[in-house]
Amino acid sequence: MKAIQILQTGGPEVLTLAELPVPVPGPGQVLIKVAAIGVNFIEIYFREGRYKAPLPLVPGSEASGTVHALGDGVEGFQVGEPVASVGVMGSYAEYALVPAAQLVKVPAGMDLKLAAAALLQGMTAHYLSHSTFPLKAGHTALVHAAAGGTGRLLTQMAKAAGARVIATVSTEAKAELAREAGADDVILYTRADFELETRLLTDGRGVDVVYDSVGKTTFEKSLNCLRPRGMMVLFGGSSGPVPPFDLIQLSVRGSLFVTRPTLNHYVATRVELEERAGFVLNGVANGTLTLRTEHTYPLASAAVAQVDIASRGTTGKLLLIP
Repeated sequence: MKAIQILQTGGPEVLTLAELPVPVPGPGQVLIKVAAIGVNFIEIYFREGRYKAPLPLVPGSEASGTVHALGDGVEGFQVGEPVASVGVMGSYAEYALVPAAQLVKVPAGMDLKLAAAALLQGMTAHYLSHSTFPLKAGHTALVHAAAGGTGRLLTQMAKAAGARVIATVSTEAKAELAREAGADDVILYTRADFELETRLLTDGRGVDVVYDSVGKTTFEKSLNCLRPRGMMVLFGGSSGPVPPFDLIQLSVRGSLFVTRPTLNHYVATRVELEERAGFVLNGVANGTLTLRTEHTYPLASAAVAQVDIASRGTTGKLLLIP
């Protein structure tokens, strides 16, 4: 099979197309024939060595496809059935091994490209809005990178919960995408100070929660956007890691809360995984959640896709097609 392989960590050039044996599923594993692969920032972190993994490595953590073979002891799945997975290394390939416990079924008739595009970002938006800081009517949320894949889904879920959304984006085109997703107010951070604008939009009160996937360049200003006892949810670092921070600043700025969640801890049980995946996949299938999937690349162009997502010049979900 064709697969992207990393022999040493580094820049995009270390992503090489290789010919590898088709894996054989062991006990409890399912071999899927991959139809579409989600491209995510976490794969860049592994490629750069920021996150550690044994080499050589087939990267990738999100895929949809069909069941090709079942390992011993696997129940509940059938060959040919449409499925999707997130959080399992090795999806940048024509075939991928997934533990059955981390595989979910895709609704019948759903486009597998949409399934690959929806799962990681959709479940992230779900745990952020339903569990980390459960949004409800009367809450105001500041959502950074609101035109991105997670940002748009998070905005949609926040609005469905009755919350007010203040979105930050970099361009007018992205502002329109954020508005389409339901954002009540949109700040172009390239033209205005988002901290000042957020304070003005909330009459000086501040927001209840900030959802920040940007990190280094937004963290401190985001804290200043919070109301007393508000929550800072840092769930990514597209601009780089946040520098060391003196926790006394949380009391000085209003007894604030800060959390750095990750999806794995919010799908730690089969029940949680099926609940979040079902919410997202069924929502996309029935049209209550909308996605943008206009950026697709052949598997061999994985390096180009990673450069594009890192540039923050794209909107919506980036997909590799084997």
